Amino acid sequence: MLEKEKINFEKTVIVGIVTQLQTEEKLNEYLDELEFLTFTAGGEVIKRFSQKMDKPNPKTFVGTGKLEDIKYYIKDNDVKTVIFDDELTPAQQKNITRELDCKVLDRTNLILDIFAQRAETSYARTQVELAQCQYLLPRLTGMWTHLERQRGGIGMRGPGETEIETDRRIVRDRIALLKDKIKVIDKQMAVQRSNRGAMVRVALVGYTNVGKSTLMNAVGKSEVFVENKLFATLDTTVRKVVIKNLPFLLSDTVGFIRKLPTQLVESFKSTLDEVREADLLLHVVDISHPEFEDHIESVNQILKDIKSDDKPTIMVFNKIDAYKHLIIEPDDLMTEKTTKHYTLSEWQNTWMSKLGENNTLFISATEKHNFEELREKVYEAVRKIHITRFPYNNFLYPDYKDAVEKE
Repeated sequence: MLEKEKINFEKTVIVGIVTQLQTEEKLNEYLDELEFLTFTAGGEVIKRFSQKMDKPNPKTFVGTGKLEDIKYYIKDNDVKTVIFDDELTPAQQKNITRELDCKVLDRTNLILDIFAQRAETSYARTQVELAQCQYLLPRLTGMWTHLERQRGGIGMRGPGETEIETDRRIVRDRIALLKDKIKVIDKQMAVQRSNRGAMVRVALVGYTNVGKSTLMNAVGKSEVFVENKLFATLDTTVRKVVIKNLPFLLSDTVGFIRKLPTQLVESFKSTLDEVREADLLLHVVDISHPEFEDHIESVNQILKDIKSDDKPTIMVFNKIDAYKHLIIEPDDLMTEKTTKHYTLSEWQNTWMSKLGENNTLFISATEKHNFEELREKVYEAVRKIHITRFPYNNFLYPDYKDAVEKE
């Protein structure tokens, strides 16, 4: 008889602060996301700590009193890991670790850990290792106390390299080696892309866990890995898709997230070449998420960073089957109506209507709701690009409705 596998989740607490730039509501939303990231990495959040401050304490991020509270709590509950919502400076990490005497991580370190777990191919592993080395370099003194002092005694005096300098040199050499390796792989991938000819390229972009891979599987009839966790996809997958008789390439890319570590944006820039070279973007949005407008803004900002914000884009609002709005009772005269009370049809009449009828879609990738409309809009958009590129192919690809009749 097979034994049931028991997964031991690591006990963790998470910490965030309310500042002038970050309200309490925004902090709770970030902590929800951090909790989901912790669960994805294999941890279980048993307590949240938050504090109101004008700005983070340069020594310990939170105030000394709050740090004492955290210290007593983790001692009483045998907690091994404390995760902070913002990126800690090397000095803060060193001071907090010394004070709490347990594993201290920040949001960046947690995301890097998830990426390291998820990286399957040699290319993804190289990119993740480069990001980890760049993150590690300024934090070497805080991570190993034995590196802080040079050994003294007979034969150890005089000029020489301290252990910390040796370790820094090793990490710097490793970074240089990984950058060279990425350059070689980039060349290979550029050759692969050039071999695809002049086919129209469509890229799926969006926040992490919005259903890009599920949509890829549904449209491309492929078997891309899907899981309800953050960053399930790290490696770009490209598939040839045919709608009616019109072929094009569809690529599934890594998801974006708010407060994305700068090291990851840098090392994953080459993965985002698929987005840069795409002719059409399908920007997938999880409309059932209460903060989906923030997600759209984050994705648009990253697209701007990689100079891809001017491409033709179709907004695909996914998970309409999971969308739930708050209801105000008829006799409730106190509650003020907000965007959280909007129905789908009300959302369609907001700023979404300004995007244009051909640029917005409301679908469910799992339930296949409005899938025919998706196929039609993608077909028409790809056909328009294809005919511009090959005017003599015009007669091969009629309007979608006509193509249906010919089948």
